[in-house]
Amino acid sequence: MDFAFDARTEELRGRLLAFMDEYVYPAEAVAEEQRAALASPWDTPAVVEELKAEARRQGLWNLFLPDAEYGAGLTNLQYAPLAEITGRSPHLAPTATNCAAPDTGNMEVLAQFGNEQQKKQWLEPLLAGEIRSAFAMTEPEVASSDATNITTRIERDGDDYVITGRKWYISGAMNPDCKIFIVMGKTDPDGADIRRQQSMILVPRDTPGVTVERAMQVFGYEDHSHGGHAEVVFDHARVPAANLVGEEGGGFAIAQARLGPGRIHHCMRLIGMAERAIELMCRRAVSRTAFGKALAQQGVVQNWIADARVTVEQLRLLVLKTAWLMDTVGNKGAHTEIQAIKIATPRAVVGILDRAIQLHGAGGVSQDFPLAELYASARTLMLADGPDEVHQRSLARRELKKYL
Repeated sequence: MDFAFDARTEELRGRLLAFMDEYVYPAEAVAEEQRAALASPWDTPAVVEELKAEARRQGLWNLFLPDAEYGAGLTNLQYAPLAEITGRSPHLAPTATNCAAPDTGNMEVLAQFGNEQQKKQWLEPLLAGEIRSAFAMTEPEVASSDATNITTRIERDGDDYVITGRKWYISGAMNPDCKIFIVMGKTDPDGADIRRQQSMILVPRDTPGVTVERAMQVFGYEDHSHGGHAEVVFDHARVPAANLVGEEGGGFAIAQARLGPGRIHHCMRLIGMAERAIELMCRRAVSRTAFGKALAQQGVVQNWIADARVTVEQLRLLVLKTAWLMDTVGNKGAHTEIQAIKIATPRAVVGILDRAIQLHGAGGVSQDFPLAELYASARTLMLADGPDEVHQRSLARRELKKYL
């Protein structure tokens, strides 16, 4: 592979870096101040809408979507360095550029599997940033790391489907702009093929029987910037049969198609989070003195910074290789590498953030620096989109198969 970025990527990188410096970083503190004055903590601060308008004006919009009909038409390899840049401010920049999860995955699902009516009603306003969405898969009563365990029922009743079940950690569901859920449940719970029992269906938030019960915290954070994470009950919620995404029994395959790009996008942004941590470490190290000399002169601090740089360079190369493979041989051809980055990146970035927090002392766990919140996000990604152990199990089986 060619390690150089092409001309379009370089041009977009330059514009995005300038956008971050001029608009996003200064808006971080403003967003927090505005949020404190809102009637509801889940409302969107005005500065976020201003950022979205500016990003769209500058053409820094829907960069994640490779389908040129709907998005920027970038390859995974082209998008990777851009996602890394937005990862430096993960609670603001992805939303500002309409590249925030779970909307990104939901837009990909609708673009790839939605019918024309579904695209017009839901995809178009999502692409325009007019509404938000949620993806309802994880359940509190079963081990959701095995998606075949889900118990939510999607039952056909005449021209409708009736949805019954309980979901939690449904990202974005607390945001009042969240208008649509993509729900995964079982249409054929007794089917012989456990991977054909599930389907996906579109459920508008205002559907009778849909109740957003409570916000779920993540390490004590409510994650307002992503629209929160919610526990949601579907109590005989009825929607038209036309709301089915794809075909009955296709839910598992759609989920796999959705999660592949989602996993690499998370890893791209994690590298940006690590870069932000290294920058903060270096600034802290040269500005603080302990035991008669600058922290930057302490051997242990130098080791932390050196190890962090080596780690980030390794991770970036693996992520770029994975992106290149996804572009050239497809997601299935890049399966090993997708799993490898999903295992390696969150774990390594958590370690970098942990040392950055240590270097900042009490400030590291405070609200005065972004490190604690970045740590919570990175640690959560060791669970999200499949826990590490599931990917390790699958990757080990793939390796062992060569010798059986």
